Amino acid sequence: MSKNNSTTINPALNGPYIVNGLSKLSNQNGVIQTEGTTALCRCGKSENKPFCDGAHVRAEFSSDNQGEGLNDKCDDYVGHTITIHDNRSTCAHAGVCTDNLAEVFRMKQEPWIDPDAAEVAEIVSVIQRCPSGALSFTLDGKKEAIEYSSAVIFIAPNGPYVVTGCPELNDTNWGEGALQQRYTLCRCGASKNKPFCDGSHWAVEFIDEKN
Repeated sequence: MSKNNSTTINPALNGPYIVNGLSKLSNQNGVIQTEGTTALCRCGKSENKPFCDGAHVRAEFSSDNQGEGLNDKCDDYVGHTITIHDNRSTCAHAGVCTDNLAEVFRMKQEPWIDPDAAEVAEIVSVIQRCPSGALSFTLDGKKEAIEYSSAVIFIAPNGPYVVTGCPELNDTNWGEGALQQRYTLCRCGASKNKPFCDGSHWAVEFIDEKN
């Protein structure tokens, strides 16, 4: 599917995400009012989250990746009916797959994905709820296709920005096989795979009581 060119996200160098043309910004409490151009904090230090207040300057935030992270590689798990694609380097560790379909997404087992361990409809449902786009699938020879009518950002509690609707994410290298229709953006400032979330908010115990 083509990107939503009416909405753009520009990760500013050592600064916030500059978002233009966003249809909806929301958190667990509801919709948040935004203007035509919105600057969203990604250093984790703003006192006015989710909006930038210039704290990245005081915190000397760097938008560079500070570690090697995981290798950028898309692995294919081929089943009788469905093939599951997985790129660990783009995973936000939200736990949607392992919490909801543990017989397919098997922690601490090799291979960790068994594409024949559940009904195809169940697998598709769980994969389509993966916020990071690390998981995708091919069914009947066709790669997963997602239709969105507008670009939306949801602020996960104490976690990343969950982006859906194919907005243009500029100046960004995408992981191999990662879906560009949905993805998660770091807002704690600690990800080693910026601008994407890599689950580091858990390790740094990122807290945002407001959102």
